[in-house]
Amino acid sequence: MNFVGIIPARYASTRFPGKPLAMLGGKAVIQRVYEQVSNVLSDVYVATDDERIFNAVKAFGGKVVMTSANHKSGTDRVEEAVNKLGEQFDVIINIQGDEPFIHESQIRTICECFSDANTMIATLGRPFTEEDTVEDLENPNSPKLICDNNGFAMYFSRSIIPYVRNAEKKEWINKFNYLKHIGLYAYRRNVLAEITKLPQSSLEIAESLEQLRWLQNGYRIKVGITNVETIGIDTPDDLKKAEEFLLGKHRQHGHD
Repeated sequence: MNFVGIIPARYASTRFPGKPLAMLGGKAVIQRVYEQVSNVLSDVYVATDDERIFNAVKAFGGKVVMTSANHKSGTDRVEEAVNKLGEQFDVIINIQGDEPFIHESQIRTICECFSDANTMIATLGRPFTEEDTVEDLENPNSPKLICDNNGFAMYFSRSIIPYVRNAEKKEWINKFNYLKHIGLYAYRRNVLAEITKLPQSSLEIAESLEQLRWLQNGYRIKVGITNVETIGIDTPDDLKKAEEFLLGKHRQHGHD
């Protein structure tokens, strides 16, 4: 099977304009994402609507595709990019452009999901651990997901799912193996073409989670399990934390 990694990257972000070009340890955030993914996949492209990002990717030697400024979601941008490339890829991996520490193992795990012929779409879940608190579990910016016995997603929610009856909320995290959703997606080529044509669904609108559109329309989403926490950059404050994380790694390994 041949895989391609597409990294959608917009310049205009409400909370952090120009985020892909923000510098992190001497390299742009988008370059760090690109290099991490390139360690695993030979075909990697940034998909952008902005010439500044386009030129920056070219400057560090990356591959980049210019796409429309009118996309409502990263998924739509990925579909346009794949169409423009015109090559025959079996599976497309949609990588967030603001996850500079995406782990090689996470990309491998999502690729492995496609060894199951029933997998149409794949994503990742991270088990909550004893170090996580009930506040982490309640955080609506950190969606939870539940799987069936074959590892396919049954539902994603910003609420805590499932509800644990006959236990105090602070004990819930010890009563059930909760899964945090990690927003990395992969799709079979024909599935990506289909899901980008679907209208928004009622569950998607309610929770503001795009993947619910796919589930509600009957697509099966395989969930790979990762134990690696990702550090997303949504705000300038997150960038500071990422700098500290990088410095910590730097001290551990004595190199970049």
